[in-house]
Amino acid sequence: MFKKILIANRGEIAIRVTRACQELGVSAVGVYSTVDKNSYHLRFMDDTYWIGDSAPGESYLNITNIIDAAKASGAQAVHPGYGFLAENASFAKVCEENGLVFIGPDSKALSLVGDKIASRNTVQKVGIPIIPGMQIADADIRGFTEMAAKVGYPVIVKASMGGGGKGMRIVRNEKELEASVQAGQREARSAFGDETVYLEKYIERPRHIEFQVLRDQHGNVVHLFERECSIQRRHQKIIEETPSTALNEELRHKMGESAKKVIEAAGYTNAGTVEFLLDESRKFYFLEVNARVQVEHPITEMVTGIDLVRQQILIAAGEKIKIGQNDIEQRGHAIEARIYAEDPENNFLPCPGKILFLNEPSGPGIRVDSGIYGGWDVPPHYDPILSKLIVWSEDRETAIKRMSRALANYIIIGIKTNLGYLKRVMDTEKFTDGNYHTHFIDENESELCMSKENLPEILALAAMAIAVSERKGTVVTGIDEAQYSTTPWQELGEWEICGH
Repeated sequence: MFKKILIANRGEIAIRVTRACQELGVSAVGVYSTVDKNSYHLRFMDDTYWIGDSAPGESYLNITNIIDAAKASGAQAVHPGYGFLAENASFAKVCEENGLVFIGPDSKALSLVGDKIASRNTVQKVGIPIIPGMQIADADIRGFTEMAAKVGYPVIVKASMGGGGKGMRIVRNEKELEASVQAGQREARSAFGDETVYLEKYIERPRHIEFQVLRDQHGNVVHLFERECSIQRRHQKIIEETPSTALNEELRHKMGESAKKVIEAAGYTNAGTVEFLLDESRKFYFLEVNARVQVEHPITEMVTGIDLVRQQILIAAGEKIKIGQNDIEQRGHAIEARIYAEDPENNFLPCPGKILFLNEPSGPGIRVDSGIYGGWDVPPHYDPILSKLIVWSEDRETAIKRMSRALANYIIIGIKTNLGYLKRVMDTEKFTDGNYHTHFIDENESELCMSKENLPEILALAAMAIAVSERKGTVVTGIDEAQYSTTPWQELGEWEICGH
């Protein structure tokens, strides 16, 4: 087992990895950029190293600086978390060349599955259905134009490296194509350090289903069932759940075995996620392999009881997976909601700034993976994710109710967040019915986006309720939560407390 691991990331995922390290008796080394010198994740580390200025390219995407920090710290391994360099084969290769274990697939497998085009070609050879599209990368717009004409519009432009919806653009006609390719290239370059994009046919109204897989260095492979990831905004997942309401046991088994087959064909080891699209006729297509721990991994942990980050570290250290496929069961239902510093009433613009007050929910079946604290300045340089709220219960209906209550009790004052928006998703009939697809957000936009015109009415009701409660000496209960699904404190955004 390793004695020391450097965590090449920030925020909640850095804290999550640190906790797994500490349970294994491994020292955790944290890194930070200039703007992150007071970040929450540093409080959990056994040692910390500055890796550059605030821009991602000068710090969290700076391979040389990260390797130098790992060497200086005496770390034997590097955990990349998600995002940044997590799926960068060059980074994995440099780690290997410097005697550092990359906690993930080796550079050869990462080159294959991390490159979405190469992985499509590989899985097609072993009989897994893929979405029609490019088989090779093409820098010439004519290649995109020809493929779009061949498969038919609409099409989707996607980053070949990385994930998280970065670099994706839906294109519905030829006039939009060139600008969409260029925009995708810019975003991919900024997020992953690689501007390669490709094109494939866009499937209308699909379900987005992914399977969590583990494979060790001895050839043992298991899947840990599926996660439903169809609640997305601009191709970015915001709510995930497991089990999926779209799968029966036969389809679940077939997709799980296909996911294992994909991982074996790629020679992949460690934790990985095989993603599929499920169309309206219940046919599934390989989408991509995410060669890292996923943002939504906690819901799998909640229903299986298996610590995925711990498994990542054990596999990287050469240990065998000690669980068989028949030993793994889904128990209950889990949901995750991603909390972002963004303004749903202003086109979801990122909202950096100081958190003046923070109250995180707690209670049975509630987990918060958080990277923030009261008084912290949320920087503008990185993805605006603040934390993840995860709930578990014996059944889906109770889990939804638990998530709705937890979101109502999650208070962040000082910056705008999507807390109220997420609660409205939970309370939407199409979500509670489980009959939804990747266009859920677009089709329910009017119900999900609360008009600013409602704020005076909400504040008036809150003031009246407080006044009545003060006279009677009772707890405030006068606001109808079904009609007003968030508190004024969540909706108002920036506050300033002034002295006299």
